Amino acid sequence: MSASIANVRPGPDQVLVDIVDYVLSYSVDSALALATARHCLIDTLGCGLEALAYPACTKLLGPVVPGTIVPQGAKVPGTSFQLDPVQAAFNLGAMIRWLDFNDTWLAAEWGHPSDNLGGILATADWLSRTAVAAGKAPLAMKDVLVGMVKAHEIQGCLALENSFNKVGLDHVLLVKLASTAVVGQLIGLTRDELINAVSLAMVDGQSLRTYRHAPNTGSRKSWAAGDATSRAVRLALIAKTGEMGYPSALTAKTWGFYDVSFKGQPFGFQRPYSTYVMENVLFKISFPAEFHAQTAAEAAMKLHGVLAQQGRTTADIKRITIRTHEAAIRIIDKTGPLANPADRDHCIQYMVAVPLLFGRLTAADYEDDIACDPRIDALRAKTVCVEDPQFTKDYHDPGKRSIANALTVELNDGTTLDEVVVEYPIGHRRRRDEGIPLLIEKFRTNLARRFPAKQQQAILDVSLDPARLDAMPVNEYVDLYVI
Repeated sequence: MSASIANVRPGPDQVLVDIVDYVLSYSVDSALALATARHCLIDTLGCGLEALAYPACTKLLGPVVPGTIVPQGAKVPGTSFQLDPVQAAFNLGAMIRWLDFNDTWLAAEWGHPSDNLGGILATADWLSRTAVAAGKAPLAMKDVLVGMVKAHEIQGCLALENSFNKVGLDHVLLVKLASTAVVGQLIGLTRDELINAVSLAMVDGQSLRTYRHAPNTGSRKSWAAGDATSRAVRLALIAKTGEMGYPSALTAKTWGFYDVSFKGQPFGFQRPYSTYVMENVLFKISFPAEFHAQTAAEAAMKLHGVLAQQGRTTADIKRITIRTHEAAIRIIDKTGPLANPADRDHCIQYMVAVPLLFGRLTAADYEDDIACDPRIDALRAKTVCVEDPQFTKDYHDPGKRSIANALTVELNDGTTLDEVVVEYPIGHRRRRDEGIPLLIEKFRTNLARRFPAKQQQAILDVSLDPARLDAMPVNEYVDLYVI
């Protein structure tokens, strides 16, 4: 006869409490974190604007019921949609992530903390329009920036020591958790309600990584974060009604997250929540590519120039060796047919072959009309990846956080070109001075894809003026992006 289970409701798990207390009580006063958040804001919105050129993305956008407009709802930048905050968060989240061009965080787990902007901005915009309609003060963009810093921190700190990919779960779990916490604070949840909300995020179903890996790689990886951040808004609103939470969502024996999904292991933490993640986040500036290949693509661009200087072409290449780190081999070392753009932007061999051939790597280079060039697969077949243990060690070193790749090209005549090593991508904190002007230029380019010159300038005037941006009502800033 089995022993009965004591039905004593426990206090909330400490992990949930720590997240909630950080969101409710921590004062963000780091000038570096806020400056980085401003750059993150424009880069993230710019990535969303570029995605609007791709029908595979835009077919998913708009209201659930076509033609629906929500009074005082959130507006979706770059479009004419005005939606409820849940659907607006999905729209913006899907746009942001579609081209794999927004920021990145690499540790035991990987992810893209700016994915949280979908839920944060949609909620802040809806709250602001609702407040203005009621004769009250709207939120300011400073509130959005602070929310971004905190969402980055929650997602990134959990990622430092905890590998969700190793148990088959997708990193968008962390987007849902971080967005729920920050959105919950924005909508005014009490401490107990916010603990309930984050517990709801943890007992929710978590996405598998199936859609990120061969043989199933597909476009869901481009809208999974939109799904997660919109789900976060929904869960926060459910908690707002007074709906109960599940205090031992993580630690409950047999039925909690740790036992069900994390092999019985509790989460580990390297550092307390502060502003570390935003200050050290990685921007994708040069290439819309999975981040572990950013330095490989940069090295390939340099080798393209070397080949041209010597009067050679890729037809002269016999073998390409990529010296890399373990995470790159695990995620993007890929042979065989590549079925779609989502497959190609997660193949390091493809992301090296294209710049070697053309001296570029753009979002359009993953489309079928470029991928059908037989020279790309010919180069892929000549490319091998080998792990460098030091690269792997430096990747995990919190003092370095490098994402190193080194390319060696051997030619048919027996010549071997000098190895090109790139340890830190241009979006790394160690290359901020070099990277930020290019990030702003990337934003200008993305604005020009969507808006006339006068509208572009109006957005730039505010976005590049920290004092004006911080003080501007959220709804007025979003209105600058409306078509």
